[in-house]
Amino acid sequence: MALHVIVGAGPVGSATAACLVADGHRVRMITRSGSGPAHPAIERVAADATDGRRLSQLAAGAEAIYNCANPPYHRWPRDWPPLAAALLQAAEETGAVLATVSNLYGYGPVDGPITPDLPLRPTTVKGRVRATMWEEAFRAHQSGRIRATEVRASDYLGPGTKSIVTEMLLPSVRRGRRAHLPVDFDVPHSLTFVDDAARTLVAVARDERGWGKPWHAPTPVATTLRDVAEQYAAIVGAPAPRLRSMSGAVLRLGALTNRLAREFIEMRYQFQRPFVLDSSQTERTFGLTPTSMADALRSMA
Repeated sequence: MALHVIVGAGPVGSATAACLVADGHRVRMITRSGSGPAHPAIERVAADATDGRRLSQLAAGAEAIYNCANPPYHRWPRDWPPLAAALLQAAEETGAVLATVSNLYGYGPVDGPITPDLPLRPTTVKGRVRATMWEEAFRAHQSGRIRATEVRASDYLGPGTKSIVTEMLLPSVRRGRRAHLPVDFDVPHSLTFVDDAARTLVAVARDERGWGKPWHAPTPVATTLRDVAEQYAAIVGAPAPRLRSMSGAVLRLGALTNRLAREFIEMRYQFQRPFVLDSSQTERTFGLTPTSMADALRSMA
């Protein structure tokens, strides 16, 4: 029964812990508050994961370290670098595989499906943060200092997940209210079920074929947010969705007083053009398949 260390107890970290426990492993979950799922095989530890020495102590003897942390959106440039450095230090000092869950920000705007072999060309602050984290981990992997891998997912679906879809679109649909959002409701947009990202993270961490490269979490065929809203309305018995696209001018006006709107401005391109994740390489290599959109939406109903 191997020890696995998870940093972060959000939806991805909790789902990753559930996967590992189901396979008979021990989990040590590290957060500032000591939170996490209550389970006999999960040890919850309150610690500052930016302390590389302390993190190394907690990860001693672990098979893998899973980076499932997610600092507040507006603090990424400040909070991620020390945390990423501590994770690299712990992976190097303990010999544990470093498996990071990430997103698609580092690619920047892409014409066509997003595949894991595309170069990282971020055009945003948050994209550069994520791209730098992988580049530093990859260099450490290439030099033989650590073994690293990364799983990239699109916007999440699933209980507890936070995105413009789960926090704004679906609640509005459920309540029968108009959803007025800064998106084009009629362009394809990939959505990843959180459990699929967790299953992939565990698979690539425990299989040497997964090391030294990024992988895309299994994700169903991209569909429009209008279709997502209509599917969800049918599932929860809500009236037909009322959807309205918000202009860039209105978004910028809202950003004057709303921090989330301010942070969303640079990421808006993902919702104004097709944003399609290709996970076929992961599916072929590890035999993983995505949860259907309908099942993912039902999990939130």
